[in-house]
Amino acid sequence: MKLSAFVVLFALALPLQATAQIVRHPATPEDARANDPKVPSSYALSGKFDRILVLRVKNKTDLLSEMEKQVKQQNIKNAVILAGIGSLRGWRVHNVASRDYPVADMFTGNPAQPVDLIGMQGYIVGGVIHAHVILAAGDKAATTISGHLEKGSEVLTFAVITLGLLNTDLGRVDDATYR
Repeated sequence: MKLSAFVVLFALALPLQATAQIVRHPATPEDARANDPKVPSSYALSGKFDRILVLRVKNKTDLLSEMEKQVKQQNIKNAVILAGIGSLRGWRVHNVASRDYPVADMFTGNPAQPVDLIGMQGYIVGGVIHAHVILAAGDKAATTISGHLEKGSEVLTFAVITLGLLNTDLGRVDDATYR
């Protein structure tokens, strides 16, 4: 009897485990290239917000897909992701998993684990979203999850994302080859 109860509890716990996959990208000649001395070690861009846009995403929709849809519909080229809140039915993120080029990425996620969307920040550069999230699981360990938002993060109650649309082209700020 005790063994069967253990098996049932173990089977129930399986869907709650986060899965991890490290993706190693094949090396390219660009990866071996030294930093270009003509590229400044840092630089600053100046601009102003044209407007603030608040996006709301409803239950059972993919957060990143809906953000991409709105970026296209609203013709957003360059923006700052100022804030993001809400809750998710499940989540998927990635983080860097190596210190050198080619950079490996570790993808983790759990489509069955509800989490609160505590925060989001990042940029939209040339119409492409680069969003970082902080998630909190309602478990006894008070687990915190963070990383680059990936498709597979489905909204639970709602999500609200605030964007500051810029009048400035952000150029190559998120181009890893510009080094």
